[in-house]
Amino acid sequence: MKKLLLVLLLVVVAAIGWGLFRKNTPPPATFARVKRETLVSTLPTNGKAEPFNWQPVRAETEGLVKRVDVTEGQAVTKGQVIAVISDPSQQADVDAAQAKVTETEANLAALQSGPRPAELTEIDNAAARADLELQTAQRDLATLQRLAEKQAATNADVLTARDKVDQIKVQIAGLEKRRRIANSQPDIAAARARVQDAQVSLKLAQQHAAESEVHAPISGVAYGLAVRAGAYLNPGDLVTNVGEMDRLRVRVYIDEPELGRVALGQPVTITWQALPGREWAGTVEKKPADIEALGSRQVGQVICDIDNPGHVLIPGTNVDATIRTAVVDGALTIPKEALRHDATGDYVFRLQGDTLERRRVKSGASSVTRIQIADGLAEGDAVAMPSDTPLKAGLKVTPSIEAR
Repeated sequence: MKKLLLVLLLVVVAAIGWGLFRKNTPPPATFARVKRETLVSTLPTNGKAEPFNWQPVRAETEGLVKRVDVTEGQAVTKGQVIAVISDPSQQADVDAAQAKVTETEANLAALQSGPRPAELTEIDNAAARADLELQTAQRDLATLQRLAEKQAATNADVLTARDKVDQIKVQIAGLEKRRRIANSQPDIAAARARVQDAQVSLKLAQQHAAESEVHAPISGVAYGLAVRAGAYLNPGDLVTNVGEMDRLRVRVYIDEPELGRVALGQPVTITWQALPGREWAGTVEKKPADIEALGSRQVGQVICDIDNPGHVLIPGTNVDATIRTAVVDGALTIPKEALRHDATGDYVFRLQGDTLERRRVKSGASSVTRIQIADGLAEGDAVAMPSDTPLKAGLKVTPSIEAR
């Protein structure tokens, strides 16, 4: 029993001693060395690709999309049919105009061929019969008139006979007119004019109907296809875009505080998550003229011009961009995490023996992971990295140097 109590007592004493030792041991801290290197300063951001030269393709007439002749990303030539818009009324107008042309051409051909012998014979025979009937009717009228004078016939009988004579005269006049028309050249000229009018109407109807075909305004690649068969379009509705794909314009969004780092001609590298490992190279071509809101960000649109060999990068896609803003040879650099900020500016905790020293610094160019220290540190200095232990000037630490 006494031995057990003695063991417990020794354990308690050891624990207290360990606690006192730990309390008096400086907390651990990780440090990185200041080193001299060539620093490539980059500015990562995002953007959207679009053709350098492009045109929208819009419907000129309203109607249903009968068919779409291209697919997204398909190469097209200038004038190629993109889609066909169906308007039944337009086709009906074309059919009616065509029928009118056919009718007038047939009439003209009949006139140009001259009267048929059978037709002239028919007219002559009809005229001869009408002359005989007229002679007979005139004799009957004269007889009835004499009888009426003797009260042997009524006035009604006379009027009936006179009407028959007049009817036959009208019939004879019609036959004479038919013969004149059959041999009339002015009617041929009028028929030609009617054919020309019908042909003009047909051409106008065909031109109007042709507007239902939507054509590519330039050669390039179709993208942003906005319609499908069966959709209804109004004049001006977007069908698709056609753009030249050898070069692309990329609009990248730079946060307002970073715009001062961007200059014309700086190299830019574009990547697309859909094709990992692929890169497209270009340069900054235009800086923004104003600042705009993009969600919670205040950004300027920087225009970059890139080559697109093989037309692999598709317009309208969201891309990642990295602008190389500077290259500094022999720069003193530290990890970005080691740089701290407060109201007085940039500073670091420098290791002085086993104690932290607060050192104000002046920063310069930066890459994705490292930043240049233009003033305040020397090569080989050790600066504290972020730590779970609150760091402050004068704090003694147990240092651990990272191999960076």
